[in-house]
Amino acid sequence: MIGPAGRFRARFHPPPPETAMSTRTPIIGGNWKMHTLRAEARALAAEVVAGVPGGVEVVLCPPFPWLADVAGLPRTDSVACGGQDCSPHEAGAHTGQVSAGMLRDAGADWVILGHSERRHELGESDALVGAKLDRARTAGLRVILCVGELDSEREGGRTQEVVARQLDAALNGVRTPADLDPADLVIAYEPVWAIGTGRTAGPEDAQSVHAFIRSRLADRYDAGFAAAVRIQYGGSVKPANAAELFAAPDVDGFLVGGASLVAADFLAITNAAAR
Repeated sequence: MIGPAGRFRARFHPPPPETAMSTRTPIIGGNWKMHTLRAEARALAAEVVAGVPGGVEVVLCPPFPWLADVAGLPRTDSVACGGQDCSPHEAGAHTGQVSAGMLRDAGADWVILGHSERRHELGESDALVGAKLDRARTAGLRVILCVGELDSEREGGRTQEVVARQLDAALNGVRTPADLDPADLVIAYEPVWAIGTGRTAGPEDAQSVHAFIRSRLADRYDAGFAAAVRIQYGGSVKPANAAELFAAPDVDGFLVGGASLVAADFLAITNAAAR
């Protein structure tokens, strides 16, 4: 179905209760961005860990200086830590950059790559995101790969074109399904126009793009790989809209920004996705 300004919209109907849940474990990421001081980070992480429900996986991504602090706190098996970015280089004279190996050594299991704030504020290219993904894989990090379109691209009916370009470039080094365990890859669809703006894609919009991403993965690899990869939604996710968004069959969780800084809000979102 074609919506306003030529935007693609899939007709969305929440599946009946008996078929609503996939076999994919929901995954919720908390991207703290450039927030918290050390004591705040430790307190926030401890409160989240204490309240995480069963049946869901959580990844906390604090600022780099606090990663070892957060990773070193007592955690359950369902809570992991991640970095907010990594360098495409293994080591060397790269002032200010943080390598994937350093993240692993500090206690990270995951890394966020391709976030729109790095693509658009720092000018990161699709090719650079792909190089970072390859480096992260080599270091043994699992990847949350962000893709998403600008408002102008959405209004121009180019959402699928942009998302496909970003996805293909990032996964350029993954030639076959055997090159990457689908459990080690999460795609986070974050429409740039919804990040930090209070605007949120509705369930229909989120589902249409998530379904497109899954179909793109099936075309690149195979249906089994595509069905196993988890796809998050990110962009002004709040306790009030999490359950409705999660009802979409191809929404497997959320990458949460501002709401991840308030433990009660983050846990409410996590509970909305818990099995």
